[in-house]
Amino acid sequence: MPDVSFYILASESQQERHLFACKLIEKIYRSGQSCYVLTDNAEQSQQIDDLLWTFRAGSFIPHQIYTGELPDIARDGVYAENSQGASAAIVRDGVNVARPQGAGAVNPKVILIGSLDAPEGWQKNLLNLSSECPHTFAKSERILEILDNSEATKAAGRQRYRYYQQAHIAITTHKINHAG
Repeated sequence: MPDVSFYILASESQQERHLFACKLIEKIYRSGQSCYVLTDNAEQSQQIDDLLWTFRAGSFIPHQIYTGELPDIARDGVYAENSQGASAAIVRDGVNVARPQGAGAVNPKVILIGSLDAPEGWQKNLLNLSSECPHTFAKSERILEILDNSEATKAAGRQRYRYYQQAHIAITTHKINHAG
């Protein structure tokens, strides 16, 4: 069974919720792990995708919207470059096969974002921004739930909290005064 952590933000801002999600995604990526970000729909997936490019200057997190096909980085060789033109890596089948001169240490796993169930290989860490309990939550080692202080988000979060409790899953709660 997974460990579940709820992060409860003081703000009612959806933007602050998404920014906090990006910070957790970055932390997971920098620890050498992959992550799947579960959203409610394609629009929310696109918002997270866009924000991951801009939320922190100099940050580079390989990510892709998941639409049912594994990302290129998991199938083919990919030469990754951030918006400032800095080289990240060349990878094949999720393994670093070459590092361009001057590139730092990288994690070749790409972060996936989508409203579909997490594919094999991306179930370990699940960041849930959707309003539903993940269908395949039992396959995850860790589920991160981020709630803002809006009534709709809190109500859906309470439902998921009760669902996890009834499944006898250990739950940790963190209150966050500001997402910064």
